[in-house]
This record gives sequence, structure tokens and C-alpha cells, in this order.
Amino acid sequence: MMKQIAILGSTGSIGVSTLEIVAAHPDKFRVLSLSAGKNLELCARQVRQFRPKLVALADTADIPRLRELLHGQEVEITGGVEGLCAVATADGVQMVVAAIVGAAGLVPTAAAIRAGKNIALANKEILVTAGHLFMELVARHKVKLYPVDSEHSAVFQSIEGHRNQDITKIILTASGGPFRETPLEKLKTVTVQDALNHPNWSMGRKITIDSASMMNKGLEVIEARWLFDAPAEKISVNIHPQSIIHSMVEYVDGCVIAQLGMPDMKAPIAYALSYPERVSTGVKPLDLTKLAGLTFSKPDLERFPCLGLAYRALGEGESMPAVMNAANEIAVEAFLEGRISFLQIARVIEQTMDNHQAHRLASLEEVLEADNRGRDTARSICAALPR
Repeated sequence: MMKQIAILGSTGSIGVSTLEIVAAHPDKFRVLSLSAGKNLELCARQVRQFRPKLVALADTADIPRLRELLHGQEVEITGGVEGLCAVATADGVQMVVAAIVGAAGLVPTAAAIRAGKNIALANKEILVTAGHLFMELVARHKVKLYPVDSEHSAVFQSIEGHRNQDITKIILTASGGPFRETPLEKLKTVTVQDALNHPNWSMGRKITIDSASMMNKGLEVIEARWLFDAPAEKISVNIHPQSIIHSMVEYVDGCVIAQLGMPDMKAPIAYALSYPERVSTGVKPLDLTKLAGLTFSKPDLERFPCLGLAYRALGEGESMPAVMNAANEIAVEAFLEGRISFLQIARVIEQTMDNHQAHRLASLEEVLEADNRGRDTARSICAALPR
């Protein structure tokens, strides 16, 4: 049966890979609506190829330009938060691929859940900032939440058919990024290009920097806490440079179940879209006989302080993860713009957290308020740091 989908963030790396899966299986998937950011030329090409009924742009000021690019194309174009929500709740949509990076995905994804749409979740920040609220929404509206991150997809696949009470540990793997073996002294002078040079994965700029700092893994720890109803002490991280084992689950009998595959996001995306079926993805099959070896080690929190900060935020709970995430988004933006150094990313996050008193978040509006306060504090800290 044809599954009709909406994509929030169609021009990002997850969105592009999702559309590759759709193009490969036109008998299984159809795109009814999509949203995009600033890459209007790519968005226009996607609209011409996939012919969605509705398109939304993050910035309403970009609408006239997209209309020019799509002259003669029959498609409704809207924008802003209301437009993103319209894409997520469009009539006929059965599944929403939530792939907008950052806290901007909160409101439209919540709208999709309230509208009864199943979610293929690629946006870590949704559960990081508002985990308990989103899981309550998912339960209340009886929708399905399918993880798209390779690590959480691996855990999801490894727990299929097993009882939650039999799980003793969730083990998330991490490549270690480009600075896994860089002398600590040299981290003071790494450039933006150095940090964007990920050894295994092709991702967007923000996520790639998060991988270099290992904040990406910290966000995944918090996300795993909500996705799999697991306390922090049952979630660990292993550095696995080869990125072949995407994550593992340990059980009470001492057995460990792992999911393996080549590092390509099309595989977990396809699994989320087609569950419980599997479809071909074009991902190269894994040949274990050609692997030199698989290695694992514990992360060095002196090298990767952002991972420790994420565990701290999870421990303090309440509003702290939302503030931590907000500070990270501001710090990464400042680093990419050359306003702070790589090592100062963690400093900005830590100082922002030190200036915040964790409190209960009872609504999405309160989450957004905490997010805004975290951003304001982080901006002030960035401005005061010596370069």
C-alpha cells in the first residue's frame, strides 16, 4: 500500500536521503508536503520531481523567490511556523519525517502528533528539550514514533521481540569524530574545516560539529532515555571508529544484540519509512571478511567535555536539557562563524548551564521560553569570551 509522507527539512542531509528512498520506491511512497530552509534552488528541484501539494519555507521572506523558481508549477507555497505546521498536518499524510535541525522542529512535530500522524524522528532536539511532553503526546494520540538516527534505529532493531525489563544496558556507539586522536594541545587551534572533516559520515554542518565535540552523542543519550524509557545509568557510550556496529543492547542473561551495517543514513531512514517491512536502499552490503577489525573504547571526557555536560543535564533534568541544547546551538553557530574557538563551545554550554536553575516544564510554550533564555545567556557568554 502506498504510504503518503510529509518531510520537515527536505533540503537537509536527512531530507535528501529520504527523497532518494522515495524515488527508488515510487510504488511505496508519495510525498504530499515538504518544508525547506534557505536552499531554494534545491527545494524547487525537489518540488518539480516529487510534485507535493504543499511547500513551506522557514522564512516567509523567501516565498516570492520560490514562486519565481516554480513558475507554472501547481503547488501551494506557505511559510513560517504556521506553514511548517500545515505541512506536518496536511490531509492524507500518514507519516511525517521530522528532520528539521534544532529546536525549530518542536512546534510542527507536536502539531503532527496531535493530528494523529506517525513520526519518523530524525530531530534529536525534540526529545532532548521536551522528552516527557512529547512521549505523553505520543501516548495520548496513539501514534507511532520510529527513530531515524542510526544509533537509535540500531537499538530499536535490537530490542524487537524482547522484553524491556530484560534490558540491562543500551550501548550507543560513536566514531569519535575527526579529533579522536588529536593531541589535546592541538584542539586549541583546530579550524572550522578541521571540525567539518568527519571520517565516516556525511552530515549537515551543525550535526558534523556536534559529532566533533561529541555533543551529538550526548544528545543521543538523552534521546535514548525517552525513546526506550531507560535511566541514564543504563545508557553508555563506546567509541567505535569503524562505525560498523551502530549500537548494541545488553540483556540480563549476558547476551548482547547489535545491529551492523555500512555507515549510510539511507538504511535507518528506509527502515523507519517502511516498518515493519524492509526495502532496498542501495546501501552497499557489509562484507565482514574485508574488515581489518572492530575496536571499542571508553570516551575520554577531558577530550569530549560536551558528553559529560549532556549526562549532567540529563541528571539534573527538568529544563536543563533544553537550556543545554539551546546553548550548544548558539555556540556551534558562533564557532562556524569564527567568533569563538572549538574548545570554547563546551565552555559556553557549561557557563550557560551554571547560570540556569532547572525547573519543571509543563507545556511546549515553557520549553520554548527555556530555550530562548538559554540562547540569550549563551549569546552573552559568547560575546564576552576572548578569541
